[in-house]
Amino acid sequence: MTHEAPAAPGRIVLLTASHRVAPGLLSWPAWQTLHAADRVLCADPGHPQLPYLREAGITVEQAAPGAAELVEACAGGRTVVVLPTPGESDRAGGGDPSRALTDGLAALAGSGRVRMPELELLPGSYDLPGARLLDLVQVMDRIRVACPWSSVRTHRELAKYAIEEAYELVEAIEDGSREELREELGDVLLQVVFHARIAEEEPEEPFSIDDVAGTIVEKLIHRHPHVFGDETAETPEDVKAHWLRKKADEKRRASVTDGVPLGQPGLALAAKLASRVRTAGLEVAPPGGEGIGYELLALAVRAEAAGVDPETALRAAARTYRDAIHAAEQRAGGTP
Repeated sequence: MTHEAPAAPGRIVLLTASHRVAPGLLSWPAWQTLHAADRVLCADPGHPQLPYLREAGITVEQAAPGAAELVEACAGGRTVVVLPTPGESDRAGGGDPSRALTDGLAALAGSGRVRMPELELLPGSYDLPGARLLDLVQVMDRIRVACPWSSVRTHRELAKYAIEEAYELVEAIEDGSREELREELGDVLLQVVFHARIAEEEPEEPFSIDDVAGTIVEKLIHRHPHVFGDETAETPEDVKAHWLRKKADEKRRASVTDGVPLGQPGLALAAKLASRVRTAGLEVAPPGGEGIGYELLALAVRAEAAGVDPETALRAAARTYRDAIHAAEQRAGGTP
């Protein structure tokens, strides 16, 4: 008596694609799998890949089969490709659209009563580094339109937040907390994206976040000729010299003090002025005078000449002083 071999169980392919990559830009294995599949299923009639798949001659059925139906569809060695909607797991309140299906398939496999087809997760496209920045821009667009507070803010009204977030970032760096550092970097990044979004609405000389990014990219390339050009730099000092020379070519300043923000903390301001003087090769001694201000200025100039950032040094000393205050309070039995 001849026994027929059981039919091959087939293959289920979950074809994922990043919603941050332009639709239609799928990997070659993804296109090969789609063309070779017996059926291609998609529950979402608005799936962004559908127009490109149809243009490529691939028939896509609008269907959302359960696990048992999908296993049956694979009988006889057939390959069925399922297209989950990209990006659903990133949206608030959403979940992975393929989770219910994979859970159902896992339950069937665990029952031992069904001969399961092969199950493959095939990424059709991947996020590139920085892809989540696209999400941030999209979220900021929506907030700017829909939030009663954010929709009416101006550059001037937000300026103070940029300063606050910068100080909180410095504090996170000093504390050494990686979690806080990541959060504070995000808060600083938000300020950049928020201001860029507001700038898009300006009737005169509008610009976007892409213009902001493009400007800094051009600046970085221009100021790193040892990386993107033919010049060489063997030491950090060589790099700094390149940077200062290129910066001077760009700015064409009338004075070495041009571009030094006077609104920065006093010690940082004094050190920056001293740095400009030293870099320019000028001999300008700190002005003499009575009062603590002149003494602090002289100390800041001395610190900069010694390669010490006076602002950072004073902050470190202040933190030590704070700790000493806390210790004194504990010895005294608590805060008076």
